[in-house]
Amino acid sequence: MSRTTVATIHLGALRHNLSRIKALAAPAKVMAVVKADAYGHGLERVARALDRDADAFAVAALGDGLRLRAAGHRQRIVVLSGPDQSGDIAEMQRLGLDAAIHHEEQLRWLAEATPERGLLRVWLKVDSGMHRLGFAPERAAEIHARLSAMPGIDGEVGLLTHFAESEVFDGTETPAQLARFNEVTRDLQGPRSLSNSAAVLGWPDARGDWVRTGGLLYGLSVVAGKSGADFGFRPAMTLSTRLIAINHIKRGERIGYNGTWTCPQDMPVGVAAVGYGDGYPRSAVAGTPVLIGDRQVPLIGRVSMDLITLDLREAPLARVGDRVTLWGPALPVEHIAAQAGTISYDLTCGMTRRVLFVEDEH
Repeated sequence: MSRTTVATIHLGALRHNLSRIKALAAPAKVMAVVKADAYGHGLERVARALDRDADAFAVAALGDGLRLRAAGHRQRIVVLSGPDQSGDIAEMQRLGLDAAIHHEEQLRWLAEATPERGLLRVWLKVDSGMHRLGFAPERAAEIHARLSAMPGIDGEVGLLTHFAESEVFDGTETPAQLARFNEVTRDLQGPRSLSNSAAVLGWPDARGDWVRTGGLLYGLSVVAGKSGADFGFRPAMTLSTRLIAINHIKRGERIGYNGTWTCPQDMPVGVAAVGYGDGYPRSAVAGTPVLIGDRQVPLIGRVSMDLITLDLREAPLARVGDRVTLWGPALPVEHIAAQAGTISYDLTCGMTRRVLFVEDEH
């Protein structure tokens, strides 16, 4: 039997978010990014919800592409890291996956690919300024020509890059990267893919032929100080648990490990069945908001593996068994992430195996 902690995945929110992305990005097509187990929401679950409307899926690794094909998905699947070893090429051909190509070793493996297994579709990744993966801009034409000449490679070679700070809407780095990419690919044939979620919102000139959206798909903000709802997106996950105890603690008594929070008066302290063993951030500080019903109360004391403690002075009607919401539509996950010194992606990706996942259509 699972613990009380439940992650509810809102399938209707996923569909709403994809529809909004498509409207914003049109006429570009949309790669729905489902890497990291769909940002913690469940790879197969999310792909099933979006199968009808996603133009393609994007994953981080070959294994995720295999899982999607095994689940029956037939649209394009782009492996953003490309092949990790030479043996991956034949498997990508067999599964009909697209591969991002970003370093010299991959070119050597691709040169050995034979067309008998099916032509492999590839995307040439240009490092326009992120300096993580990709070929130097001045090599774009050379690499494009090499890929186009390989017998096992589909003749349509895609071109992609990744922005380092596209969430800074008034910044100078994204225009510089865009200009650099456009300059070195101007005379090259093939579809372009530049924009991540933040660029879809802030940089319309960077839409290209395909956008690759992850965070917005799940209703997660890509801009500091904002929630996904601020941009018209709906959270796709609610994390909740139950209140399992209410204790009446005297003034001056300390709460939790190392007694980091002291009761300023005699007061009720609630205990909820969630902790870092479920994926709730241990770094969340006292004052982090939690909902009991529709009443907001603060976290007090340290987050432990299985439990958190709550100041119930503002929730006098709270009872054992009440639902406790850690984040969701009524309590943006971005607010919790800020209190924990991290980002919303980190929290949704951090759900552990003991959390019970359920689905609803809203």
